[in-house]
Amino acid sequence: MTHPLSGCIATTIAALRDRIRRWTCPSTRSVLGYILDRFRSPAELARENALLRQQLEVACRQIARPRFTRADRGMLVLLARLSPTWRSATFLVQPATILRWHRQAFELFWRRKSKRAGAPPRIADDTIALIETMARHNRLWGAERIRGELLKLNVRVAKRPIQRYMRRVRQPRPPGQRWGTFLRNHTHETWACDFLQTYDLLFRPIFAFPLIELGSRRVAHVGVTRSPSSAWVTQQLREATA
Repeated sequence: MTHPLSGCIATTIAALRDRIRRWTCPSTRSVLGYILDRFRSPAELARENALLRQQLEVACRQIARPRFTRADRGMLVLLARLSPTWRSATFLVQPATILRWHRQAFELFWRRKSKRAGAPPRIADDTIALIETMARHNRLWGAERIRGELLKLNVRVAKRPIQRYMRRVRQPRPPGQRWGTFLRNHTHETWACDFLQTYDLLFRPIFAFPLIELGSRRVAHVGVTRSPSSAWVTQQLREATA
């Protein structure tokens, strides 16, 4: 007959063994599993990795799109940083995805580090009012022109904030035909002209005045002279359009 105390001791020992087995089981979600893996033999780790790879291959064929939490992403980025062969060990995500998570973590870190809590505005209110006044009364001025005018007053403001404050006082342009659309619609009716300077055999200057149709790229007229003048240019235009 078995003594009750022996059965209780056996149950306690079995529970203790099961708990120790769970503690020493390698886990990808805890640092303890990585530390314990350092004391295991390479052959045992290789066999276990082969078993895990086979299961992952089966999971990849069945799971359409697994979801990763922020903790999962951070742990995968950390493990990829510690493993030299991490590119060949990724199954559920692409290596480019892990690199993107790594860049996002750096961006979040530096954004929080550079953010100043309760910091006063970098641009004074009178400077903002001056920018809005310039943008309101000078419709043709861009951000670069306003920045130059502020520099004359010894006020240094970046171009991006000026553009942000300009949008407050300027209404968006009404929809209409742009300059590029006008050129495409009237290319066949537009000519281009310019002066080209060259030299003869005695190194005397000669000026050529060509007119080119933009639509067909055809040279419509060419005039040559040694002393161009406004009257001569007018006569060349008459001859080209006659």
